[in-house]
Amino acid sequence: MIPRCVPAALIALLLAACAGLSPLERAPAAAFDIVGRVLVSGEGRAFSSSLRWQHGDGRDELWLLTPVGQTLAHITSEASGAVLITADQQEFRDQSAAALTQRALGWALPLAELRHWILARPAPLLPVQAAQRDAGGRLEQLEQGGWMLRLDYEAGALPRRLELRRDGQLIRLVVDERREAPGSATP
Repeated sequence: MIPRCVPAALIALLLAACAGLSPLERAPAAAFDIVGRVLVSGEGRAFSSSLRWQHGDGRDELWLLTPVGQTLAHITSEASGAVLITADQQEFRDQSAAALTQRALGWALPLAELRHWILARPAPLLPVQAAQRDAGGRLEQLEQGGWMLRLDYEAGALPRRLELRRDGQLIRLVVDERREAPGSATP
C-alpha cells in the first residue's frame, strides 16, 4: 500500500520541475506538417535525405525520401512505441523512435524531444543543462538530454535550421516548408 504522502510528494515534484518553464515551454507540442531535409553524420558515415514529418494528436509520422520522392523509410511513433518500415518492406519495432532508428538505421533520431525543439522550446520535464537566447528572446542554443542544439532562424519566430550533436553524431535538419496542422495526404 502506498502511503498517502507519496502521491502528494510526486505532484509537488512534478510542479517544481515545471515551475522554471514558461507557459509556452510547458505546452504540448502543437500539430505541424514539415517538409525539409536531413543530414546525419558520425563514425565515418553520412546519410542525407528529404523528409516529411507530420506531428499531431500524440502521433508522429516521418518519411525519409529520395530526391525524387521515393520512401526510404517510414517511421510512426506513438505512446505505445515506434515502427519503422524500410523501402524493401522490412519492419522494425521498438519502445521509442530514438532506439528504433539507432537499431534500424545506425543513428538515433530523438523524435520525442525534437517535436519540441523544432518549435524552439525545450522538451518538457527533461532537465535543461544550458540554454542561450538571442536579443529577441528566441532560443539559440540548448543542451538537453545529452544533446547540444543550435537553432538558426531566418525570418519568423520558428527555426529554419537545427543542428544536434551528441557522442560524435551530428544531425542537421533544414525546414523548407512548415504548415500548422498535419495534412492527410502521404508523400
